[in-house]
Amino acid sequence: MIVLIDNGHGSNTPGKCSPDGRLREWKYCREIAAAVELELAVHGIESFRIVPESSDVPLKTRCQRVNAICAEVGSSNVLLVSIHVNAASNGGWKNARGWTGWVYTKCRERSRLLAQCLYAAAEKRGLKGNRYVPACKYWTANYYITKHTNCPAVLTENLFQDNREDVDFLLSASGKKAIVDLHVEGILNYIHQVK
Repeated sequence: MIVLIDNGHGSNTPGKCSPDGRLREWKYCREIAAAVELELAVHGIESFRIVPESSDVPLKTRCQRVNAICAEVGSSNVLLVSIHVNAASNGGWKNARGWTGWVYTKCRERSRLLAQCLYAAAEKRGLKGNRYVPACKYWTANYYITKHTNCPAVLTENLFQDNREDVDFLLSASGKKAIVDLHVEGILNYIHQVK
């Protein structure tokens, strides 16, 4: 199984940071993605980031990179996790908080299973859903990266960059470890179930 990691947005994407500028989504998600990659290697899982660049890469290009690997090794041997940090609105601190995993509205069962594995790992760490949690334990949307890739794909929103408490947690050593560990545990549990 090859794990592909999309580390969301780029240094040139406008906004995408906490109101005080301490958390910049592009930088934070790359740090988390790199740590997930290293931890998966410890478990013998091959993984790599589809966006090694620091600048933004168009969604179409990201999907082409994923689908090229799917064509080479088979879609059932690949999974994609796109790592993000949520925001309630543009500007100012807000009260929204929570962890969510998103799949394409018409996705296949394996995407749903991957999202459920990730949510279970997040919930285990006290990171519960944003506002409400569907009984299925995943959320659906037509996000480009999950819609136009040929493998199981989940986009994770790891708390809120415009919530002060979330930002403090995300930037702490224990917070970073929790975000990394939930991705690794969720991915490993998924792989174990589909083997």
